[in-house]
Amino acid sequence: MKVDVKRLLIGGSILSLSAIVLGACGNSNDDAASSNGSAAESSAKVEGDIKLWVDTEHIDALQGQVDKFEKEYPDVKVTVAVGSSADAKADVSKDPEQAADVFMMPHDQVGQMAEAGLIYPIGDKQAATIKDTNVEAADDVKTWEGLTSAGKIGTNFAEDGANYIFGPLFMSNGNVLYGEDGEDINGTNFNNEAGVEVLQWIADQKNNSGVLQASESALSDLQSGKSDAFLSGPWSKNDVEKALGDNMGVAAYPTIDFGSGAKQMKAFLGVKLYAVNQQTEAPLAAMALAEYLSNQETQEIEFTENGVVPSNKDAQESDAVKADAVAKAVMEMSDAEHSVVMPKLPEMVSFWPPMDALINDTYKGQIKPDQFQDKLDKFVSDISKVTE
Repeated sequence: MKVDVKRLLIGGSILSLSAIVLGACGNSNDDAASSNGSAAESSAKVEGDIKLWVDTEHIDALQGQVDKFEKEYPDVKVTVAVGSSADAKADVSKDPEQAADVFMMPHDQVGQMAEAGLIYPIGDKQAATIKDTNVEAADDVKTWEGLTSAGKIGTNFAEDGANYIFGPLFMSNGNVLYGEDGEDINGTNFNNEAGVEVLQWIADQKNNSGVLQASESALSDLQSGKSDAFLSGPWSKNDVEKALGDNMGVAAYPTIDFGSGAKQMKAFLGVKLYAVNQQTEAPLAAMALAEYLSNQETQEIEFTENGVVPSNKDAQESDAVKADAVAKAVMEMSDAEHSVVMPKLPEMVSFWPPMDALINDTYKGQIKPDQFQDKLDKFVSDISKVTE
């Protein structure tokens, strides 16, 4: 039976998004932390006034958990304030001593912040808990060709942020970013035949009648019927469900033929984390709060309130999560066939701007096919340089 792709959300694009306590590299001179355990493992009293920064949309869901935390730790007072997780590194770097004791951040900033000595290291117990409790990372909608011939899909090839959605196309076609394990600064190989194929495919989408350039208008285009689908992730679930109701559909990413056969379109797999400020004056309380906001109960609340798909194994087994179409798509996207773990190297910061420019300019036709190889060579060279 032909699948109607009208009002279809392509889910699970990037994040099996969950709040898990940060396992950071770095040195601490605090006597409370040691190689055998962190401040939170010490027998010292957990007390102090601490500040928590989280994204605006998470405050309502987390306030109740903070209240419960304060009841469990009566000598700790937590002040919750808005802090953009995407800007965590910049905001904490401005004045670490005045920054929040605990803050939400994306994991691609881990390497930079650890290297800069901005985040507090955790101990063996917390690292083991994280590892033990969290996961490792219809026909017409199964292929890009089928999807775009059956309707229109909203994309952002020509705008900022294209790097996040379409950067993994290079890995989809068999290439690697910073090596197979994401840890080799000189291990990117986008400047090969497979990389040229990806750029040619991006260029071809400008003339694909089933591709609609849309970013800010993606949801309204979907609601009005101007588009039939758009690429997003679990963060869009509540807005799309509110706009479309029962008309919302969801599926994992389709396959793409770059010219040498169908390849599974991959996404960056990442998580949002709670990090503890290296300059905190209350490491015991801060670490305890970070752990509390990463537990199964909090992840289940974040899922219910904000559509945040949990990484906690037990939370993923709940009836609500297992019955949720978006959660299913995200978990399908989290395997190695559908996703690539976002590297956490400090040099990852150098990936985003040139990748955006490469995708944007190729789609717009400003980079011609005879320039593809040179542009890819320069891109690989640029992101392989050690940042100061």
